[in-house]
Order: sequence, then structure tokens, then C-alpha cells
Amino acid sequence: MAKVGVVLGSDSDWPVMEPGYKILRDFGVETEVLAASAHRTPDAVRSFAESAKEKGIEVIIAAAGAAAHLPGVIAACTVLPVVGVPVSGGALSGMDALFSIVQMPSGIPVGTMAIDGGKNAALYAVSILALKNEQLARSLLAFREAQAEAVYRKNEALRAKIEYGEAPER
Repeated sequence: MAKVGVVLGSDSDWPVMEPGYKILRDFGVETEVLAASAHRTPDAVRSFAESAKEKGIEVIIAAAGAAAHLPGVIAACTVLPVVGVPVSGGALSGMDALFSIVQMPSGIPVGTMAIDGGKNAALYAVSILALKNEQLARSLLAFREAQAEAVYRKNEALRAKIEYGEAPER
């Protein structure tokens, strides 16, 4: 079974990652969640990162705000792909976290999502896992097809409103 680790810099980051967690569960991906701070509990972070592969984890998603060192610290401690999710908040509304995660030094990469991009982090992890899991690949394709169908239905509804003069005012 495919497995993803989700590490939060704080339990207050859960609202950003909960939608992604639900996506992972919907795809049938086993998920291990840990709240640990790169600064306050560095030993727990290192232990998680170093033991992740032997626990069957294939991708790690790390969400953090402010200085957001968590994804980089994890990436420095494992060869597994790490996906960073900058969390909004603070004086810079998450821009500090985004810059911290996206500016990893050469040699220790972290894939970086948008600020509060927990859903896309989960979908990105599924796409990584789908490289060697045909069932996940089929499920991901079906998910994308369903998204496209929803857009087509909304387009038809909008066109019907316009045709009958019911389009919303600007």
C-alpha cells in the first residue's frame, strides 16, 4: 500500500493540511501524521525523517509557517521526495514561509506548493506514487476527468443563464 508522511510544524497547521489528508485517504493512500517543530523538537523531526523509508513512507509532505525550516530539515535527513507547504499567517501572510521553502540550497531540493496548498501537495504526492502504482494512476486520471466534467457542466449552466438573460450583473 502507498504511504505518505504528513508533518506539521504545529497542530495549528492542521486546517491547511486536513483537506489534503482527506484527499490522500480518498485515494486509499495510508497516511502517517506528525506535529513536530524543526526548532523545538529537532530530534523528533530527524527521527521521523530518518525512519520514514523503513516505515514504508514514499513521500513526505511538510507544512510550516514563518521561518518554515521544517521541509528543508526533513529533506536534509532523507532521500525521499519532500513536498513543502508554506502556511499563511504572521506579519507577511505566509510569504516568509514560501520564500524559506522555495529557496532551498542546491543539493537538498524541496518541491514547493502555493501558500496553504495542502490539497495540491496531496495530489502531487499521489502523482509521485502513481509512477509505480497503476491503481493510483487510474484513480488520479479518473479524478482529473471528473474535474473536467464539472467544469463542462458549470460552463453549460452559465451559457444557459446568459442565453435566457439570467447572467449575474458585474
